[in-house]
Amino acid sequence: MSLVNAVQMQGIVKRFPGVLAVDHVDFDLREGEIHALLGENGAGKSTLMNVLTGLYRPDAGRIVIHNRPVDLRSPRDAIACGIGMVHQHFMLVPTQTVTENILLGLDDPRFFMRLAQYDRRVAELGERFGLRVDPKAKVWQLSVGEQQRVEILKMLYRGVDVLIMDEPTAVLAPQEIADLFGVLRAMTAQGKSIVFISHKLGEVLEIADRVTVLRKGRVMAAGLDVHATTTAELARLMVGREVFLRVEKSPCKLGEEVLRVENVYAENDKGLPALRGLSLRICAGEIVGLAGVAGNGQRELAEVITGLRPCTAGRVLVHGVEVGIGSTAQAIRQGVAHIPEDRQGMGSAPNLSLVDNAIMKRYGEAPIGNGWSINRLAAYRHTADLKEAYEIAAPSVETPARLLSGGNLQRLILAREISSAPKLMVAVQPTRGLDVGAIEGVQRLLLQQREAGAAILLISEELDELFALSDRVVVIYEGQIVGELMEEDRELVGLLMTGQKRMAS
Repeated sequence: MSLVNAVQMQGIVKRFPGVLAVDHVDFDLREGEIHALLGENGAGKSTLMNVLTGLYRPDAGRIVIHNRPVDLRSPRDAIACGIGMVHQHFMLVPTQTVTENILLGLDDPRFFMRLAQYDRRVAELGERFGLRVDPKAKVWQLSVGEQQRVEILKMLYRGVDVLIMDEPTAVLAPQEIADLFGVLRAMTAQGKSIVFISHKLGEVLEIADRVTVLRKGRVMAAGLDVHATTTAELARLMVGREVFLRVEKSPCKLGEEVLRVENVYAENDKGLPALRGLSLRICAGEIVGLAGVAGNGQRELAEVITGLRPCTAGRVLVHGVEVGIGSTAQAIRQGVAHIPEDRQGMGSAPNLSLVDNAIMKRYGEAPIGNGWSINRLAAYRHTADLKEAYEIAAPSVETPARLLSGGNLQRLILAREISSAPKLMVAVQPTRGLDVGAIEGVQRLLLQQREAGAAILLISEELDELFALSDRVVVIYEGQIVGELMEEDRELVGLLMTGQKRMAS
């Protein structure tokens, strides 16, 4: 790592109506280093990087690239200065080849597409940086890890020297994360500089050279040497208090069987097979974690159990009563609670108030439901009690749900589902995108439900979370359960997740 700065952001200020998002922030990135950027949701990380990539104009401050002050008015200006960003959600066209995706938006080629020539260029670039991927393959044929390589190649092909990576490991299996880290080290060895945005503190300490921590738009720690800090210290700097990074849980006390999934088949939204004879059972008082690379049937399984998606064969039983036949009302009557992956699109009605969101499952029950009308006073009291009990930070119970932070919106959803005293809880990515403080709170709520005797299916792509909370971990691959583990074994889980191994039933 060089001591020469590739990027200097000095006194950056960015305001939005009623919000000071970035408050006189200094940030420097050296040549050949990986610099991690940490902070809670709303701390200003994305805003700061959007300024660096030309999406936002700063209200004050200046940016210096390789000792030259620059005025970045657009992402095209940033690319011209050698700055590119790989977003968490990939910007690829599935029906086009790798090379075609890389060439999209470029002035060259202009008239004639000599694909064979450009295929060779892409292959050579991939070989140089250890980003091996077939240039002729269609994007839809690639794994998630390979698609991420295409995104990185897009930036390298455009000649960027500074690469900003937003939550790059969020959708990767352990082996793919190791491969990505190898690629990032190869890039810095050749003089590239990387800004690494992540919530995973362990990964930050493993891959980064230095780390900067933001809180409420201000710098709490600038350019810390990762060898001189710890995950606990970083979490404290992010949140402003001590954070317990691994929650304590009592021994599992198994009760009677709550959920039984028998040989279930189901299709995805495209009418293609998503679940292929999947069977699973969960008892009261236990958390069963479901591990798998995104797109292997996790979403369809959650929707079948909660009655959102019909199964084409097999059956789902909760306490011996068949559900999961496309009837959410029946699942709710059997005590099934659902924490969906999409908090805003499925878990809540963003434009409605906290009150309306909190009573969504109880508007027909006394004292809230009163014949054809709703007792608004009872609804207000119910929501106010939940707001206090679950520490939901909002000005009032009349606040629209869309104005809540990610952590507070998740608390509102958990409060609504838990207040119905569920027998079975299906939690899908319950802490995705949350900061360490919010993650700690959500995990504690799940463990409290386990102690209360609920059966919990925890679907997550965070292996740390699965192993910390689960009593058993089962692995799904291409719509089938391919293994079950009672103890932590990351290497085995990684092999199972990528289809390289299958355990005997």
